[in-house]
Amino acid sequence: MGNYQRPANLISVAKGMELNENYNSKRAPVIENSIGKEDANAVWFSVEELQNYIDYIKTEGAAKGHDVDGIRFYLGVYSDNEAADKAGYTTLFLSPTCKLPNSTEVAQDMTDMELLNYGSIGHPPKIEYGR
Repeated sequence: MGNYQRPANLISVAKGMELNENYNSKRAPVIENSIGKEDANAVWFSVEELQNYIDYIKTEGAAKGHDVDGIRFYLGVYSDNEAADKAGYTTLFLSPTCKLPNSTEVAQDMTDMELLNYGSIGHPPKIEYGR
């Protein structure tokens, strides 16, 4: 393992459990009532997939003249035309970001780069953190 800096924005396992329970008790029932089925509440990507995507966006972004500065995570919903295990479920997709030259604005989505999607959702689609 290489050297790393401890991230400044870490939260405790207990806080993660609280946040997940809040979602499951306050948001999930509203969504389930609205769409008529239990929805995904988590998406999983392997470390290798994430590292490969980071390497991809940094390399391809630089080739396009971008200085990649982050990744924005978006929620989306698969259409009813998707495979049965995804149709109608919530998904998470990743968009690379960069600052526009000579700009002090927040990072902008790089719409000339492909997005990362198709992580795994829990089965059934809902999973509880830490359990």
